[in-house]
Amino acid sequence: MNSKTRNERFVVIGGCAAGMSAASKAKRLNPNLEVLAFERTAHVSYSACGIPYYIADLVREARELVTITPEEFREKRGIQVFGNHQVVTISPVQRKVTAIDLRSQTECEFDYDKLMISVGGIPNRPNIPGMQLRNVFTIQTLQDGINIRRYVDERKPKRVAIIGGGYIAMEMAEAFRRRFIEVTVIEREKQILPSFEPNIVENVTEKLKRHDVSIRTGSRVQALDGKETQEVVAVRLQESQSMPTDFVLVCSGVRPNTELATMAGVRLGKTGAITVDRKMQSNVPNIYAAGDCIEVKNLVSGKPDYVPLGPAANKQGRVAGENIGGGTATFNGVVGTSVFKTFGLEVARTGLNVKQARDLGYAVDSVHITDNSKAGYYPGSSPITITVVFDQRSGRLLGAQMVGKEGVSKRIDIFAAALTNKMTLDEMAYMDLSYAPPFAPVWDPVLVAVNVAKGHLK
Repeated sequence: MNSKTRNERFVVIGGCAAGMSAASKAKRLNPNLEVLAFERTAHVSYSACGIPYYIADLVREARELVTITPEEFREKRGIQVFGNHQVVTISPVQRKVTAIDLRSQTECEFDYDKLMISVGGIPNRPNIPGMQLRNVFTIQTLQDGINIRRYVDERKPKRVAIIGGGYIAMEMAEAFRRRFIEVTVIEREKQILPSFEPNIVENVTEKLKRHDVSIRTGSRVQALDGKETQEVVAVRLQESQSMPTDFVLVCSGVRPNTELATMAGVRLGKTGAITVDRKMQSNVPNIYAAGDCIEVKNLVSGKPDYVPLGPAANKQGRVAGENIGGGTATFNGVVGTSVFKTFGLEVARTGLNVKQARDLGYAVDSVHITDNSKAGYYPGSSPITITVVFDQRSGRLLGAQMVGKEGVSKRIDIFAAALTNKMTLDEMAYMDLSYAPPFAPVWDPVLVAVNVAKGHLK
């Protein structure tokens, strides 16, 4: 169709959190906008964070994780979704994209007026022999989850080696134990959860061991040994140890997917991810970006950061969509808030840890307290351990971490709100937090931790 006679066209590359949020918001604001979304897998708009619970069989069907299907996008929202299509080139001068239908291998070309890159991150795979073996999995897309679930259901493996000790590894350790699979977590750093403080990690480590999860820290994988069927049978460690396994899950984090962007002249930032302004606009006119492929401003440090998390991606997509649809919105940044659950423990963090704060030149200090989640006399009260990171000179809150059986996600959000507003310990000390015996002591653990920290100020 001639570009002079058609409606303005918005092309989205990547159909998960950021991409479909942008598509929906833009179309809602400007119903005359023609919106096309290209996704290299068969699935769009799904909960990637729910995949461990699907593998654990707590969620029975993969479709339960899908929020909106491609058909629903077309019929209810007027958005055309091209599943199993991979965009391979962007031509900013001509304002064209070239995509390949991965099923037929046919190539097609589309004009655009506005473009959004939301292609996410790429799982890090250690550069070691054996990574190409068939039963070595990563977990990022819904299809990845389906493949792992199918392998567990059909092959009924007895042992798994998880490479990496971050929070997804913790969630997957529980998922596999629920499927009666022996789990070994291999982490090259001195502790699992390297971004958490040691006292928080001690609680998690103890819980994992209590559920028969084996942990190997300070250990690098040298190779994955396979057999004639092209399947891994053992993990070879740097200590020349060979650890038998039935399959491997690689949880070594992600890096921004930037190849398509750089070919189009889109600038990358200091973190190696795409840099955008607060409206999610890149340096190339009419090209926006959002999600796990971009860097964001850390509101605590004031510096660019790479924080590949779903909530931020959804917000960024919404901001981009509003601007593309004719409105005005900005995304100011993040404080780096996350929470996960493993074996009944809630574990959360926000802001900077001690090392990060020290590297940035703060006069950093930290305190650790343990208090009850509810009034001590109320049935079911359990301990919550909180670490508060702060600047001794200014009294400014820099970060917080916590672990406990309940009430953690609520309380970490209090710290996240305080960080967003650059609050000091003095300003937090008498915050008007809710109280009733079933929910909190009269002095909430947050307030206890903050007031203990105040006693360490210079």
